[in-house]
Amino acid sequence: MNDRVAPNLISAVDEARHWVRLMEMAELGAIPGPTPEDPGVNRACLTPLDRAARRKLIAWGAEIGLTASVDAMGNLFLRHEGTDPAAAPVLTGSHMDTQPNGGRFDGIWGVLAGLEAVQAIRAAGIATKRPIEIVAWTNEEGGRFAPGCMGSMAWSGFAPPETWDNVTDPDGMTFRAALEEHLAAEADIPRRPLGGRPHAYVEGHIEQGPRLEAEGLDIGIVTGIQGSRWFVVELTGKSDHAGTTPLLLRQDAVQDMVRAINALNILTQDPRDVLRFTVGRIEVSPNTSNSVAERVRFTIDLRHPEKEVLLARGDAITGVVQAAVRGCKVAVTERFHAMPTTFQPEVPAAIERAAAAQGLKAARMPSGAFHDAQFLVPVCPTGMIFVPCRKGVSHHPAEFARPEHLAAGTRVLAAALVDLANG
Repeated sequence: MNDRVAPNLISAVDEARHWVRLMEMAELGAIPGPTPEDPGVNRACLTPLDRAARRKLIAWGAEIGLTASVDAMGNLFLRHEGTDPAAAPVLTGSHMDTQPNGGRFDGIWGVLAGLEAVQAIRAAGIATKRPIEIVAWTNEEGGRFAPGCMGSMAWSGFAPPETWDNVTDPDGMTFRAALEEHLAAEADIPRRPLGGRPHAYVEGHIEQGPRLEAEGLDIGIVTGIQGSRWFVVELTGKSDHAGTTPLLLRQDAVQDMVRAINALNILTQDPRDVLRFTVGRIEVSPNTSNSVAERVRFTIDLRHPEKEVLLARGDAITGVVQAAVRGCKVAVTERFHAMPTTFQPEVPAAIERAAAAQGLKAARMPSGAFHDAQFLVPVCPTGMIFVPCRKGVSHHPAEFARPEHLAAGTRVLAAALVDLANG
């Protein structure tokens, strides 16, 4: 065992308690899954369900002596005090919102792992020089308001907090209105300034990929996060009668969308299968079965671990779409970008020490999905802990992680937090 970790710390992590809390959280927004044993969760950010989950977290924290605070973006913090309250804290956490058809572990495990790790530290009687703060970031998923990671982006200074004021959800509510409603509902929780300069940040997460399970590994030591660029393409044509308008006279937005996507598939071909290109959402107007489509909006999610590739392919999208369409006007808007990120060595090293000391099988690996951790890198040393998830499935009710894997990740987190908080 690392000489900075008390021998009783690992045994203080309670696998059963941790699992029960995860399942209780999953009841808030529960939706049917592929089987009764695999229900999903739909818990959008800044909703009553989100607030109920946050209140449950605050109550669990209060039971063990943690104090809660909220900033202007709704980011929620639970603080374990250090022997030097003025020292820069170590942060750990993730997010509590889900995708509309989400699972029980994405995001929320990182928050509850932080809670369980801190509870184990306190139960083991370990004093940490630095405070440890558990954070639940606002709107990581972007399922209700796009893009995701608004809370961590504003907190880190990546973008001003008013950047997304006019972004609307599917019902037409703006992000600013939803945030103000949310903050009013949490007016009793002490307010803290937006931003900070922590000593380090550690985020726990299910892998969202198949490698750990396939290779029989216990822990993924994340080395960095690939870059992402999100676009919205709008094609405007003309609506006509489907039975009377000759094909040669049509300005059919759906047919032009098909041409555009086919051209984009050629643009994004990658023999190494590293580049990720996804059209995930399509909106058609007037969206009737016997009318030619007048307007189509579709999203593009482009990801790659190399900045040069991400920039070159992303910058070519507008020209490729314009060249592919026949009769429609084209508007391409980039609504989000984050360049590839490499984590500084301090936190991955602490995670590696913790895993090795517990005899766990671990490997260094990149993250294909983006996370709040990506936006902490310019602020402080940052890292992530991955645990296996069944078949790599995520953002779906079938998402599943075994209790023993989650507990092992939490024990690594606890040891790494003590290492960093006393370092």
